[in-house]
Amino acid sequence: MDVNLVEIFSSVQGEGPDVGASTLFVRLGACDLRCRWCDSPHTWRPTDTCRIETARGSGAFRAVPNPVAIEEILAAAEALELGAHRFVAITGGEPLLQPEVVAALARGVRGRGPRVLLETAGHLPDALARVVDAIDVVSMDWKLASDVRREGEPASVLEQRGRDFHDLHARFLAIARRAPEAYVKIVVTGASRDEEVLAACARIAEVDAGTTLVLQPVTPRGRGQERPAADRLLALQREAARRLADVRVIPQTHPVYGAP
Repeated sequence: MDVNLVEIFSSVQGEGPDVGASTLFVRLGACDLRCRWCDSPHTWRPTDTCRIETARGSGAFRAVPNPVAIEEILAAAEALELGAHRFVAITGGEPLLQPEVVAALARGVRGRGPRVLLETAGHLPDALARVVDAIDVVSMDWKLASDVRREGEPASVLEQRGRDFHDLHARFLAIARRAPEAYVKIVVTGASRDEEVLAACARIAEVDAGTTLVLQPVTPRGRGQERPAADRLLALQREAARRLADVRVIPQTHPVYGAP
């Protein structure tokens, strides 16, 4: 089986409730969403080559032609001390655009030490249903219509307030609960509307009020990406906690110390 791969490297988890945990990242290519705040736009489309770290934590990479065989990815993971990590994160792009690859990777590394964590935009429930039994942790984003559009849609769609991802996300979360662990992240920007954040919280509560929710203030990377004020984040946390049992405010940490 061949894989549209972006990179493989060893680092620590930079966001979510497992921040700081040693993680081996396997990043797949292609994404069908366009998030205004995306920190990896180079993953949106397939590329001719990918990169694989040569030694754990070295920051040195070798270039490899795409596509890459599953067996080569698993061998690279072993060379990077797979068993010494707490997690293997299958990420992207949107990994569930390649569900058969996600399943093969997850089954290939399961039982070798790390837990298998799937990082996903959380909008492809049918694809998740095909792989969820091989996943230990589902880390799903809950996208806000004020900040996210589909590939091919004009940027002006972000101003059309009638569109949202709530129904797809709710279906996705219901399936994600079949994994041993699942949590939700919402990236909050200056453009995000409080009512859509709280609407997401209500929909999460309808599926499972015990779901951990991470409110993640955006990491500013360009125009229109201002970080929301602390008082606003704390107010959102208070309101979200009226509906959900575990609500946390956790920013991205890896940009602070320059990790990938």
